[in-house]
Amino acid sequence: MTNADVARVFARLATMLEIDGANPFRVRAYREGARVVESHGEPVEALAGEEGALEALPGIGKDLAQKIRDVVKTGTTDLYEEMRKKIPVEVVALTELQGLGPKRVKTLFETLGVKDRAGLEAAARAGQLRELPGFGEKVEQNVLKALAAASQWVGRVPLAGAWAVAGALAEHIRALPGVEQVECAGSFRRRKESVGDLDLLVTGGSAETVMEAFTKHGDVVEILGRGETKSSVRLRNGLQVDLRLVPPESFGAALLYFTGSKEHNIELRKLAIERGLSLNEYGLTRGDKTVAGRTEEEVYRALGLAWIPPELREALGEIERARAGTLPRLIEPKDLVADLHMHTDRSDGRDTLETMVRAVRDRGYAYCAITEHSKAIGFGRGFDEERVRRSAQEIAAVRKQVPDIRVLHGLEVDILADGALDLNDEGLAMLDWVIVSLHSRLDLPAPAMTERVLRALSHPAVHAMAHPTGRLMPSREPARFDMERVLERAAETGVAMEINAQPDRMDLKDAHARLAKEKGVRMVIDTDAHSTAQLDHIRYGLFAARRAGLTKEDVLNTLPFDRFEQALRRAKPAAAGGAPTTIVPAPGPAGKAARAAPPATATKRTAKPKPAAAASRPRAKAAPRAGSKPARKRSS
Repeated sequence: MTNADVARVFARLATMLEIDGANPFRVRAYREGARVVESHGEPVEALAGEEGALEALPGIGKDLAQKIRDVVKTGTTDLYEEMRKKIPVEVVALTELQGLGPKRVKTLFETLGVKDRAGLEAAARAGQLRELPGFGEKVEQNVLKALAAASQWVGRVPLAGAWAVAGALAEHIRALPGVEQVECAGSFRRRKESVGDLDLLVTGGSAETVMEAFTKHGDVVEILGRGETKSSVRLRNGLQVDLRLVPPESFGAALLYFTGSKEHNIELRKLAIERGLSLNEYGLTRGDKTVAGRTEEEVYRALGLAWIPPELREALGEIERARAGTLPRLIEPKDLVADLHMHTDRSDGRDTLETMVRAVRDRGYAYCAITEHSKAIGFGRGFDEERVRRSAQEIAAVRKQVPDIRVLHGLEVDILADGALDLNDEGLAMLDWVIVSLHSRLDLPAPAMTERVLRALSHPAVHAMAHPTGRLMPSREPARFDMERVLERAAETGVAMEINAQPDRMDLKDAHARLAKEKGVRMVIDTDAHSTAQLDHIRYGLFAARRAGLTKEDVLNTLPFDRFEQALRRAKPAAAGGAPTTIVPAPGPAGKAARAAPPATATKRTAKPKPAAAASRPRAKAAPRAGSKPARKRSS
C-alpha cells in the first residue's frame, strides 16, 4: 500500500471518531498520524517490517504503529472496522463536500438519518436542512451547490490519485519476461486534471503471463473481463483499467489512438483521408499496405506533421502548428530552478525552516522563497508585522546554515474582503517576495470578487498571486471573478500568476494559464509545499503548464537568480514609488542552475518591485472579451 492509501484509512478513522463524539485528543492523534504517514518520504510499507521504525516517526506511538502495520498487511484495522459499522464510509464522504464538516455531518446523521449524498440531496430539496441548528436556508442552498459540483466527479479520480497506481501497474507488467513496451494512454497520458479510466498498452511477453499478472495485481478488487488481447479490472480506488496487448508493428498507432483526445483523433483521420490513407488503432494504411504504425513519430511524419506532445492533443490548433513547424518546446522539469511558495512549521507546515531549505537545495534548485501565512488565515500562527520582523532574523540564520542556495524572505498575504492586504506597508517592506491569495469569502458575487482581486493586484508590493481561483478538487468550486480583467491587470502591474502544483489545486488551470500567456502575463510554478514530501508535487504544476502550451520563457522561476532579480527590478519601479529593489539573499553560490548569479552579503529592501510580467517581453494582443468567467475555491 502507498503512504496515501494508509493515510486515507487513518484520516477516515479520525473523521468517524469525531462524528461519534470521541475525545478530541484521540481524534487529533489519528489525524496527525494520517498527516505524518502521507508526508513521510519513505514508504511506511517498508518500515512496517523493521522493529521500532514506525515508532521512531514523529507522533507515532506504539498503538498507532501497530495499526499502521495492520493496514499495510490487510488494508484495514480492527478499530476502523468497528467504527465503520457505526459510521458508514458514505457518511464520512459527506465531510468532503464544501461547507460540511464533521459536526454538521453528525447532526445530519443523528437527526435526519442522512447516510449518503442521495439522502442529503433529498433532505435539502425537501427543505429539511434549514430547520437544523447551525444550518439555515443559505447553508441548505450551498449544500445543493456542493452536491452539483461533486456530481461532475462521479466515476473520475484526480490525476494524483491515479499517478501512483498507474506507475505501479506499469512497472509490474514491465518486469515480466519478454515484455518490451508498456505505456499508460488516455487522459492520464494527456495529464488531464482527472482520469475516468486507465488504458495500459503492452507489447511482448506471453499473453497468459501478462493477463495473469495484471488481473492478480494487489490493487485489483474486481475482474471485469479477461481475454487473450484485452482484460479489464477495477481497482481499490474505483478506477477501471483496461490492458491491451498489441503487436509491436501497431504499438505507435494504438498509443496514438488510445491517448486521444477524441477531437484530436478525428482531425488526424480527416488529414489521413485527404492523403488517401486510413488511420485507426492498428496503423496508418493505404489499401492493404501499412504505411506507418510502429511509433507515434512514424505516424505523424507520414501525415506531414511533427510529433505532438500528448498534453497538447485537444484539437486547439496543435495540428496546424505541427504542420507549420511552430509547436512550442514545452517547459520541462529541468527548466525549473526555484520553488517560490512553501510553508514550514512556523505556520501550518510540518517541517522546520532549515529542513525545508535543505530539501529544496537537495533537489538542485538555485533559490527558493519561504512563504508562511499572514495572520488572517485564522489558525493562530499567521504572521503579523512583529512576526515578520522576527522571521527576517530566522531567514538570515538559515542562509548561513545552508549557504549554497539563495533564500528569499517571503509571505503568503491574504487578500481581505475589500481587496486590502493583510499586512501593513511597514511589514511588506521587510519582505523579498510577496504573494497574495484568497482564503476567505470565496462565495462573493463575481463583480465584487473581481474588484477585490483587482485592488489587491494594484498594490505595488505584490509580486505574484497564489492559486488564483482558490479551487479545491473535487470539493470546492473556484471563486467567481472576471478572469480576463484580472489577467489584464496582472499584465499592467507586472504581477505574476501562480500555477499551484498541489494535486487538488492545479490552479491556474490550463485554460486560464493559456489565457494568461496570451495577455502577456508571466507565471510561476510552485508547490505550496507544507512538508518536504510535497516538494514532489511540482510535477502536477508542470503538467498544467504543459497543457497550457507554456515554455521555459513563460515562467519566472526558470530564470537564473541574477536574471530573476533583474526581472523584479524592472517590473514596475514607477508604481512602486521609488528606486528599484535589490534582493540580496545569502552569500555563496546559488546552485548549479544559477552559477552566474553574483555573490551577496546582506539583505536589504527599499521600495517594492514586481516580477516583469510584461516588462521583459511585449504583451500579446488581447483576446476578444469572453465575459465574466467562473473559477474555483480553498482554505490554506
